[in-house]
Amino acid sequence: MSRGSNPKRQSRRVYREMTVVLVREPEAAGEVEVAFSESARFYRLSRQNPKFESILRQLREARNEKRVIRVLLDFPEGEVIEDVQPSSSA
Repeated sequence: MSRGSNPKRQSRRVYREMTVVLVREPEAAGEVEVAFSESARFYRLSRQNPKFESILRQLREARNEKRVIRVLLDFPEGEVIEDVQPSSSA
């Protein structure tokens, strides 16, 4: 396999429109937990992500304003948040 050819990572990663309902920030943890109304599971935002501060700010704002945000995960069924964008319907 060539470098970067992990099938899970390359299979159609797209931004999903989701509604933030919870942002949990344990002080000792290396990540933040995020829950969306569209899913029963928790997603993770790593403090190691170079965009951590920006993503966290946008997640908090979306939660506080009760608006949809576009979320990019590490792979289609993944749980690690890699990026966020304002919703296209905003």
